[in-house]
Amino acid sequence: MLHSNYSVNGEGHFTLCGADTVKLAEKYGTPLYLLDENDIVKQCRIYRNAVKKYFSEKSAIYYASKALSIKEIYRIIEKEDINADVVSLGELYTAIKAGYTPSRLCMHGNNKTPEEIRAALGYGVGSFVVECFDELDSISEIASDMGVTAKILLRITPNIDCHTLEAISTGKLDSKFGVPIETGQAEKFVERALSLPHLDLIGYHCHCGSQVFEHEPYLDQLEVMMVFAADMKKKFGYAPEYLNIGGGFGVRYNESEGEIDIDGSIKLIGEKLTELCERFSLERPHVFMEPGRSIVASAGVTLYTVGSVKNIGDFRTYVTVDGGMSDNPRYALYKARYDALIANKANMPKDIVCSIAGRCCESGDLIGEDMPLQSAERGDILAVTVTGAYNYSMASNYNRVARPAIVVIKDGEDRLAVRRETLDNIIENDI
Repeated sequence: MLHSNYSVNGEGHFTLCGADTVKLAEKYGTPLYLLDENDIVKQCRIYRNAVKKYFSEKSAIYYASKALSIKEIYRIIEKEDINADVVSLGELYTAIKAGYTPSRLCMHGNNKTPEEIRAALGYGVGSFVVECFDELDSISEIASDMGVTAKILLRITPNIDCHTLEAISTGKLDSKFGVPIETGQAEKFVERALSLPHLDLIGYHCHCGSQVFEHEPYLDQLEVMMVFAADMKKKFGYAPEYLNIGGGFGVRYNESEGEIDIDGSIKLIGEKLTELCERFSLERPHVFMEPGRSIVASAGVTLYTVGSVKNIGDFRTYVTVDGGMSDNPRYALYKARYDALIANKANMPKDIVCSIAGRCCESGDLIGEDMPLQSAERGDILAVTVTGAYNYSMASNYNRVARPAIVVIKDGEDRLAVRRETLDNIIENDI
């Protein structure tokens, strides 16, 4: 099947990590998010081992919390020696409440509020990625008031086109993220950071985009960044101890997409870094990477119950389910493609082509169009695969629909990680 943790059992039911998804739907109800802990651990180890092998022992992986931020994720990744970045007070608070070590956290985000900066410093986060001049001044001022020093990395825009969707491309000249090199602003950014009190500039950060299947954009980005680093060393005598090259490795969402060799790609990046450091007479920096999607995406499956099958002659067939854009808005946002199957008929051929429609009162509430599927009927369990990233984290209460529960599976055994929202949860902040 699409990923090695997906299978079909003797009853013809779709399984995740050996667990029968039909029985899980009966036990916990639908819609339901499932997460395979074994798969998350496997991906963590691939990344962790590769950066230690091809970069240095002080190099590290920072899990991008925006992909999925729940307490259980932080418990899992810390056991695997994985750091994390957080981009809001909510993500920071979730990690802290999960018992995650604050010094392993990096505070990210392109518009950090004074409250977030103060909280991050108060909790003792390990570092900040700084996005702009105003934020640089603000962190310096707040750190001075608190009598602490903030370790920072400057986010530099390398102007690299990584040939991904516009909505998830972050490295272009006019991106909302970071400070560009080409305009001369990045040089002034470095100069300003070195002059401010209570800041310890430990390195640079860059990120070209997400869902990238080729390694070449990372090599191009690295070259731009090391040319910049050499120039800053010449002008200010500063060389980075750390270089954060971002995340963004692609994930196979459907059969039409390929797979990326994570270990092999990191090896090539390591070789390129060595060559560039030798060329520019720079000491080799330790490397940080920020995978999010590629750690949790394939671990996830979402289960729904089919409500109806509506055939509009030769035009279109709709299979409607009890979830939709409220628990997975990615198709509505940018036509993200998924695979789906009828979990209780997983051993049968996909003999129809349909649009999977959600329950929200929007024409655009679709999980996909022109999707092959087994013949469906009311009461069937429909599984959408590769939903571990950016589904729960982007979920909403549109139409006052409750968010689903999350169940984690390890070695075929299931446990509840996030309770299903109740009607009282939905109105609890109403006055």
